[in-house]
Amino acid sequence: MRLGNSKQNAIRRLISVERHLISDPDKCNLYRNFMKEYLNLKHMELVTDSEINNVKSLYLPHHGVVRDPSCTTKLRVVFDASSKTSSGLSLNDLLMVSPRVQPELFLILIQFRIFSVAICADVEKMFRQIKVYEEDVDWQRILWRDSLTEPIRECRLTTVTYGTSSAPFFSTRTLRQLAIDEQENYPAASRATVSHFYLMTC
Repeated sequence: MRLGNSKQNAIRRLISVERHLISDPDKCNLYRNFMKEYLNLKHMELVTDSEINNVKSLYLPHHGVVRDPSCTTKLRVVFDASSKTSSGLSLNDLLMVSPRVQPELFLILIQFRIFSVAICADVEKMFRQIKVYEEDVDWQRILWRDSLTEPIRECRLTTVTYGTSSAPFFSTRTLRQLAIDEQENYPAASRATVSHFYLMTC
């Protein structure tokens, strides 16, 4: 296996994050709420005791990013898939980025002028609407606890993760497949999604 040990680095990073959060109670509450929501929506699950020692696993460090006040989520927890393991390689080093799926932005802008109506929307938690194969979720393990008095818990992310190099491809490819699958039911929407749609991630 080309990936090395990642757990010790994840523990160090978690302790560093905890020290930072202790000094900023507001950010600490936002961080806790983000993680609770992740768990409640089943975008993350606890690793059972019998699975903890699975060698085919990887631990992603994480940190919080405070977003612009206009955004719906004030704080996003970013999972660091570029963090190097003991072998010198990260998950992002080994993931395939995959080819571009959506049209070039220049073509979208040129075509933009031929329509009388344009729609701009926010797809809430877009990456997290896409499930990851069950056999792959252990490559997205994280460490977390709500309080310093609790033991560190092992969790795994069950959906496409923001911070992985393949996430933008999965999001655009999933939308494209949805448009193809629903072509008979929504022909106009399907055409617009396939040919006149541009996704920007923030």
